Amino acid sequence: MQPILGLVQPTISQQLAPPGSSLAHPYRTPPLDIQDPSVGWCDIPAGFGNHRMGESTTSTRMRIVASGLTDVGLQRDHNEDSYLVLDAYGLFIVADGMGGHQAGDVASRVASEAMADFFRSTASEDVTWPYHFDTALSEDENRLLTGIRIANRQVFERSIRARELQGMGTTMVTLLFSPRNRRLYIGHVGDSRCYRVRNGHIRLMTRDHSLINDYLLSMPELTEEQMEGLPRNVITRALGMQDHVVVDLQADEPHEGDVYMLCSDGLSGMVSDEALLDVLNRDEPPSDLCRRLIELANRNGGEDNITAVVMRLVVDGGDEQLLDPAASKSSFNLRSLQDPMEDPLEDTMR
Repeated sequence: MQPILGLVQPTISQQLAPPGSSLAHPYRTPPLDIQDPSVGWCDIPAGFGNHRMGESTTSTRMRIVASGLTDVGLQRDHNEDSYLVLDAYGLFIVADGMGGHQAGDVASRVASEAMADFFRSTASEDVTWPYHFDTALSEDENRLLTGIRIANRQVFERSIRARELQGMGTTMVTLLFSPRNRRLYIGHVGDSRCYRVRNGHIRLMTRDHSLINDYLLSMPELTEEQMEGLPRNVITRALGMQDHVVVDLQADEPHEGDVYMLCSDGLSGMVSDEALLDVLNRDEPPSDLCRRLIELANRNGGEDNITAVVMRLVVDGGDEQLLDPAASKSSFNLRSLQDPMEDPLEDTMR
């Protein structure tokens, strides 16, 4: 990620606030879309999002196939991005770290590891969560929100214990599939993004927490000339900056054939939405799509680290046995990659 010029004071509705306070409730935004197959499977009833009212869903199940890939880019000497494909829990993450002397690498890794550890430890019903349970949200939404807050706390505490890590932080965009609720949930902090492709159309599912976006929210009448005078690499929210963080959370109803993509700004900042759509519309495995996306970003200059996680929802064959999600592979890339275009299969934990 480009260095933060200064974490500016958020507006009142965006203040970092302790859980349970009126300001800590997640900002809800409308849902969005995407597609592709690769490493992970998640057992989801087919037809949800596709059926008309009064029609019953079939017993066929949908599976989610996913893959992730990261690359240092062409102008950086180390990689501060991390990604996570944790198929056993339907959890997918991209984190883009920031901070001098490779502290950004530490921040994104710590945040992703914290999320993974929390989801593994809460797989059992008999656990106590460290944050207030918001009864206005589903259990899955609470789980995702709590995991991000824990990740924020761990990055923050790590940064105040070590002088060389002071000021480090990371963006995070997460996606959680919930077969039980027939929903997927997207949580994010910062400017890492989630896109969805559905029926040949691409939609941005997240809103960047950036200085420019905050100005546009409060002053929509800003002219192009005024906007050009604003710095474009300043974000207003990140994990690890304070003890508490506000998380934007939204739900979406996935359809068969949807493709979702999580990415760092090293991809979204170098590739237009039209070019992203052209790649994500291809009938290729997610691993191939990730590789194409990174190649495209590098071809356009590769100014930053580049990370993509691509997920496709497909209906499983009627006679084909679904892979047990708990037995699926988990791709967990938490290293600062020096070699460009690292094979995502090399990051698979068995």
